[in-house]
Amino acid sequence: MGQPVTDPSAAQYATSPPRQLPTRRGTELVLLAFAAVIVTGALVLVEANQEQELSLSILWLGLAFLGLFAGAHMAVRRWAPYADPLILPLVALLNGLGLVMIHRIDLALAEKATQNNDDYSAEVGKQVVFTALALVLFLAVLIVVKDHRTLTRYGYTAGLIGIVALALPAVLPSSISEVNGAKVWIKMGVASIQPGEFAKILLMIFFASFLVSKRDLFMAAGKRVAGIELPRARDLGPILIAAGACLGILVFEKDLGTSLLFFGVVLVMLYVATERIIWVVLGVGMFLVGCLIAFKLFTHVQQRVANWMDPLETYSDPGGGYQIAQGLFGLGTGGVGGTGLGAGRPEMVPASNTDFITAAIGEELGFIGLTALLMIYLLLAMRGMRSALAVRDTFGKLLGGGLSFAIIMQVFVIVGGVTKLIPMTGITTPFLSYGGSSLLANYILVALLLRISDAARRPQAPAKPRQQPQAPIADAHTVMVQRPSGSTGSGEAAR
Repeated sequence: MGQPVTDPSAAQYATSPPRQLPTRRGTELVLLAFAAVIVTGALVLVEANQEQELSLSILWLGLAFLGLFAGAHMAVRRWAPYADPLILPLVALLNGLGLVMIHRIDLALAEKATQNNDDYSAEVGKQVVFTALALVLFLAVLIVVKDHRTLTRYGYTAGLIGIVALALPAVLPSSISEVNGAKVWIKMGVASIQPGEFAKILLMIFFASFLVSKRDLFMAAGKRVAGIELPRARDLGPILIAAGACLGILVFEKDLGTSLLFFGVVLVMLYVATERIIWVVLGVGMFLVGCLIAFKLFTHVQQRVANWMDPLETYSDPGGGYQIAQGLFGLGTGGVGGTGLGAGRPEMVPASNTDFITAAIGEELGFIGLTALLMIYLLLAMRGMRSALAVRDTFGKLLGGGLSFAIIMQVFVIVGGVTKLIPMTGITTPFLSYGGSSLLANYILVALLLRISDAARRPQAPAKPRQQPQAPIADAHTVMVQRPSGSTGSGEAAR
C-alpha cells in the first residue's frame, strides 16, 4: 500500500522554534546607569556651587534614584521584555533632573528662611516618596494589563469614570477643592490629589475605543453639509457629549491648561483614526470660537491674556504678570550657557519648583540646557509614536499615539506659557515638576506605552502549517487485492 506523502517544508516549519529577537534590556540598563551618572554629577555641582560641603543628601538621593529605577528595570525585564529600551531611561533622566532642581531650590529657600528666622520643610524627600509610589503604580499596570487590547472592553466605563473624576472637584466646596483660583484639587488633610491628571488617561482609553468601533462611520456614513461628509448624529453624539462635558467642566473649574491639552489630544486622535484633515480644520475653528467666548465671559481668562500681552504692565497687580516677568528675567539671566547649576537665583520666581521649573532650568543651564531638555521630551514622544505605528492593532495605534502626543502637548502648553509664546496656564511639566498626582498619572501613561511597545516588538508565533485536505472516498484509488490460498472462494476481487 502507498505511504502517506508529507510536505517536508511544512514539517520543518512546524518543528522549528520561533526566531528569537533581542530584547535590548541590556541597552536599557546601560542607559539607566548613564542617567544615574548625570543625575549624581548634577547633584554634586549644585552643592559645590552653593558653597556647601558635600552632604549625605547627595548619597541618599543618588542611591534612592538608583534603587528605584533598578527595580523599574527588573519589572520591565520580567513583564514587558520586548519594550522599547529608550523609553524608561529617558523618563528616568527627566525624573532625576527634576529631583536635582527641586533639591537646588530647597537649598535656596532654606537659606532664605534661615535669614528670615522662618521654618522651611524640604520638598525633595516628598518627591522621592512620590516617585516610589508612582513606580509601584507603574509596576501594577504592567502586571494587570497583560494585553493593551483588553482595555477596549472597558472603554465606556473608563469614559464615565473620567468625566466623574473631572467633575468631582467642581461640585465640592472651594475650601477643599480650590488652589490658586482653580477648582481641580481634592484636599484630604495633609494629602491632596488632582483627579484630572488620571481622568485624561481614562478619557484617552474611551476615545481610542470609541473611534476604533466607529472609524468607518466617521469616514463615510452620514449627511453632506457644505461639502463636508459628516457622520450620523447617533454615531457622532457620544464623542461630542463627552468632549463637550469635559471642556465645560474644565472651563468652569478655571483649568484652562488641561482644557487645551485635552482638546488637542482628542483632535489628534480623531485625525489619526480617520486621516481626514477636515476634522483638524473644524476642530481648530471650534477652538478659536471657544477661546473668544471664554475671553468674553470669564475675567480670569482676560487677566491671563493681559499678562501674556504685557506682563510688565500688570507686574504689580494681584494675579498679574509678576510671575511671568520674573521667569523671563531668569531666562534672560541664563542666556545661552546658563549661570551653572546652583549659581542662579531661581527661587525668586514664584512656583519655581512646579509650574516654572523650566524657567529655573533655563536660568541655570541656559538656552543650550533647556533645548537639550526639550529634545529629551521630543525623543520620548517619538519613541512612543514609533511603537504606536509598529503595533498591529488599530486600538493600540490610537492609544499609543494619543499618549505620546499628550506628553508633547503638555510640554508645549507649559513651556509656551513660561516663555510667553502663549498665555500662561497652570499645568505641570511631566516628570520634572514637584507634585504627586502628575507623577503618578504620567507613570501610568509610561507603563501603557511600554505595554504597547512590547506588543509591537514581540515576535509573532509562527502560523500552524495548513493540513492537506484528504480526498473524498468516492475519488479514492481502487486497489486489487488477491486473497491468500486456502480461503473460501477464489480470485474474488475486493475493493
